[in-house]
Order: sequence, then C-alpha cells, then structure tokens
Amino acid sequence: MIMRLLLSFLVGGFICFVGQILIDYTKLTPARILVTYVVSGVALTAVGLYQPLVEFAGSGATVPLTGFGYSLAKGVETAVTQYGLIGALTGGLTATAAGITAAILMGLLMSLIFRSGDKT
Repeated sequence: MIMRLLLSFLVGGFICFVGQILIDYTKLTPARILVTYVVSGVALTAVGLYQPLVEFAGSGATVPLTGFGYSLAKGVETAVTQYGLIGALTGGLTATAAGITAAILMGLLMSLIFRSGDKT
C-alpha cells in the first residue's frame, strides 16, 4: 500500500510539476494549460497510452486535469459501444457528471461562505 501511495504521489506530482514549469517559463495562460492538459488526457487515452499510466499510478494519474480528459474519453468509448454514435455526444458528460456537479456545488458553497472583493 505504501508503494502504491508513493507512486501515486510521484506521478501526480510530476504532472503538476510540468504544469508549474509551463506557468513559470512560457507565456501560456493557466486557461490554456488547463485545456492542454484535458486534451492531452483525451489524446493519450485515444492512442492507448494513458490506461497503463492509470494502472501504474492510480489516483496520481486520474486526479489531475489529464485524468479528467481520460474520464471523458473512457465515457465516450463506453457509450459508443453501448449506444452507437449518439454515445459520442452523451458519454463524456455521463462519465464526468459527478465531478462536474461536485465542482459546481463546492463553488456555490464557497460563494455563500466567503465574500469576494477587490485585491488592492
């Protein structure tokens, strides 16, 4: 179990490290890096390279933004198998609905607890 936690930490940390390098040494905005990570997760899943990483690192590969892209791609793949072409439109949202809902609800909760203000 300790080894699994260590692998998860190292892989997830490396993914975050790459993101920090992109922020510090490129002119990419955080939004572009976010989109790049999600699209990278989809692309790596499509060519079969992300699944072995998920099996190797567990949550270290599924929790970062690349894992969101992986979840989208796997959801589409499953839905296309079950429902045909219409699954390409519905599978990604079905697979990621819980995460999206949690993000929206946590955002709402934080907006009710804290006040936004201008930083001067």
